[in-house]
Amino acid sequence: MTYTAFDLTGKVALVTGGNSGIGLGMAEAMAASGADISIWGTNARKNADAAARLAAHGRRVHTAVCDVGDEAAVQAAFAETVATLGRVDGCFANAGIGARGGRFETLGTEDWHRVLRVNLDGAFFTLRAAARHMLEQGDGGVLVGTASVAAIEGAARNQHYAATKGGLISMMRALAVEYARHGIRAHSILPGWIATDMTARGQADPAFQEMVSKRVPMRRWGEPADFGGIAIYLMSAASRYHTGDTLVIDGGYTLF
Repeated sequence: MTYTAFDLTGKVALVTGGNSGIGLGMAEAMAASGADISIWGTNARKNADAAARLAAHGRRVHTAVCDVGDEAAVQAAFAETVATLGRVDGCFANAGIGARGGRFETLGTEDWHRVLRVNLDGAFFTLRAAARHMLEQGDGGVLVGTASVAAIEGAARNQHYAATKGGLISMMRALAVEYARHGIRAHSILPGWIATDMTARGQADPAFQEMVSKRVPMRRWGEPADFGGIAIYLMSAASRYHTGDTLVIDGGYTLF
C-alpha cells in the first residue's frame, strides 16, 4: 500500500519568491503532490511563467506581485490569496535578496537596511500574516523560513546577509515553541551553494565554481529541485510531530 501522508490534496501552500529558484522548486514539488499553490514575486512576467509551469500539474495556482518588505502589500497579498484559494495551510517565507560584498568597515547603512528590509522584515510580515490566519483557521499549519548556511558559518564580507538569516532561524525556533499548542509547526531551511539567479555571478566564474564544487562532498552545486522533497515533507501529515528544526541542505558543505 502506498504511504499516503505525503498526499497534499486539499492543502494550500504559499511560497514567497516562488517564481524562480528554490521557491519554484518547492512550489512545483508540492503542486505535483496535490497542493494548490500561491506564489508571490515582484516580477509579473516571471510570476506568469511560473504559474503556467505549476498549472501543468492540474492544481489551482494564484500569483501576486508583492514586495514583501512593504507591510501593507503583504497584508493585501495575503488577503487576496485567501480570497482566491480559500485558505493557507503552509507558508514558505522564501523571498530574499543577496548582499553586495565588501569589507565590514565600509558597509553602508543603506545597504544594511536594504537587505534587512526584504530578508528579515519581509519574512516577519509574511509569517505574521500566516500565523494570524492559521490561528483563526483553527486546524494548524506550517511556517517555513528559507535561511542560509551563511547563518551558521563565518560569512566574511557578508555580515548583513548573514545577520538576516541568523535572525530568521531564531524567529522560527521561537514560533515553533509559541504555536506548537495550536498545531502550527515552524522550521528553517538552510541552503548551501545552489544554482539560482542569486548565485549567477559565482556560477559564471570558473575558478569560483570549481572552488565550491571541491568543497561540497557531493561534488556539485545544489539545484532548486533538491528542495522539493523537504517542502512536501514539511507541508504534509508526515511531519505532524516535527517542529523547530534547522534543516541544512547543502550536499555536505558545512560538514567538510
